[in-house]
Amino acid sequence: MALTVDEQLALSATEAVAAIHAGRLKATDYVATLLARAAALARLNALTVLAMEEALAAAQRIDALPPDVRAQLPLAGLPIVVKDNINTRDLPTSAGTPSLEGFIPDSNAPSVQRLLDAGAIVLGKANMHELALGITSTNLAPHAGPVRNPYDPSLIPGGSSGGTAAAIAARIVPAGLGTDTGGSTRIPAALTGTVGFRPSVGDGKTQRRYHDPNAVVPIAHTRDTVGPMARTVADIALLDGVITGDHTLPVVDLGHLRIGLPAPLWEGLAKSVESVARDALERLETAGVTFVPVEMPDLLPLNARVGSAIALHEPREDVPAWLVANRAPVQTVEAVAARIASPDVRAAYDAILADRFGGDYYEALTVWRPQLQRHYADTFVGHQLDALLFPTTRLAAVPLDEINGSSKVSIDGAEPIDEMSAYLRNTDPASAAGIPGLSLAAGMTKERLPVGIEIDGLIGSDRRLLAIGIALEQVLGQLPAPVL
Repeated sequence: MALTVDEQLALSATEAVAAIHAGRLKATDYVATLLARAAALARLNALTVLAMEEALAAAQRIDALPPDVRAQLPLAGLPIVVKDNINTRDLPTSAGTPSLEGFIPDSNAPSVQRLLDAGAIVLGKANMHELALGITSTNLAPHAGPVRNPYDPSLIPGGSSGGTAAAIAARIVPAGLGTDTGGSTRIPAALTGTVGFRPSVGDGKTQRRYHDPNAVVPIAHTRDTVGPMARTVADIALLDGVITGDHTLPVVDLGHLRIGLPAPLWEGLAKSVESVARDALERLETAGVTFVPVEMPDLLPLNARVGSAIALHEPREDVPAWLVANRAPVQTVEAVAARIASPDVRAAYDAILADRFGGDYYEALTVWRPQLQRHYADTFVGHQLDALLFPTTRLAAVPLDEINGSSKVSIDGAEPIDEMSAYLRNTDPASAAGIPGLSLAAGMTKERLPVGIEIDGLIGSDRRLLAIGIALEQVLGQLPAPVL
């Protein structure tokens, strides 16, 4: 019996592929359903481009394959969205900024191509914070506009991969690709009740899990990575396996897990977020997980020496390298900066152009970043940990600011602080250290807003971290869909 529209919208990525493989769902029907969903929810502004004709044509090709051939495609007929800063050969890659509006690269990013080769279908490009330099996805470029949270369209969805997260939460697609430099897959996942993964970057070379050289409009090569996003951790594992060819998933016994709770990342939380996170801990502890409080006193001080010094210096070389390699319509950082639309992003580019952190860069890269990585390694080894766990963000979604793109926020009435700093505090250290991180849904506040918890692992432990995430998600469950 054919699946109803509601049944199709409820499918996870793994379930959708299984239904197509089993002949219970035609790729063309599924794509048509999701295209209609995207059109009906255009007010969320999750997508910048909807590839209607291309997606339907790709679905027809999947349906025309002999069943035995289709069964060999691990993502046969799976619709996805791709963040607007990731190269796509047939669709524009603008990074949400006016100077790149309408630009179409010559080739797909390797991560995109591997998904396509496995049978995935790109439904469209996902909206984002301009140039990925923000955590709200309130893009003020005329061709983009702000992304809205499906759980409350007056609120931010998080960023910078907010369009991908909003599309997944709204059931426009079951999965997609974002990018993560300081938290850009994990923060929007937390604020939209979805799952976001930042794979290992390590030294940025041999330890990098995803290799997409000059295929993503960059911030900083030491920190940037493509990352899959979905509604379940199993779906993340599916996409990660296709991108890397590493399909192994170790068996995880909750009763044998030792998970650290880093004290600095459990402080200064909104009471509503802490309540949900503590409840999640109790449920996991009841299921057998052993939690180990860990002090990690050097975590935030070390990260402060690493974060901005790298993220606001490396764009001076990385951005023009991408522009030149891809024959973009502009070729310099200055030309990109001249047309930036969002005030918060313009301020970040002012710091980049002035090279305010140039004097700190070498020491950040060669002294403080290795110390931060050792701090993580020593904590894991010293406490015999399988992962670290903490709330992904200090607070749930807040109202979007359509004037500045980002503003100040108050946590439970405290002195207002910079919005980007507030949301980045818990996710940024893992980015700076190059370790893998995974955000999954912990529950909802009394106001019915999603809260995420993050688990981090050591460099190269990606598949084990995903296996742990699957085990935790089986206890915590998934959030109800937003009412739209």
